[in-house]
Amino acid sequence: MILLMINIKTLFMLAVVCIIAVSCARILSRGNGNGANRELVAYSTVNADEFQNFIANSGAQLLDVRARDEYDEGHIAGAMLVDVNENDFVDKATAMLDKQRPVAVYCRSGRRSARAASLLSAQGYQVTNLAGGVMSWQDAGKSLVK
Repeated sequence: MILLMINIKTLFMLAVVCIIAVSCARILSRGNGNGANRELVAYSTVNADEFQNFIANSGAQLLDVRARDEYDEGHIAGAMLVDVNENDFVDKATAMLDKQRPVAVYCRSGRRSARAASLLSAQGYQVTNLAGGVMSWQDAGKSLVK
């Protein structure tokens, strides 16, 4: 009886570990939705100083992924605008970006740009995301243009 209880506990723990592992793999992977050809999505997230250095020295394409009204209120000089919340974000972004050059993305707080970075990385772009978005950019004393 004791041996049976130990085996049930062991099987239960093994099942829990498997469920957690599968859940984490789904969070960290990308693919076509049916599980085929899944791979890790990779992009960098850097602070405002590193981001400024990156866009100044890497030949990166700068992409603001906020809405038009946010962009018009102030954006990083030289940024192109493609709203990540639009249904055709990937199509618009890939139409204007060169896959041979790195892409630097930002938004207001870093949340939307992280999503954009993931979407663009899935398309084969080398992407760097601004941690904290333009809020951290301004907190670091860096300017925006209108």
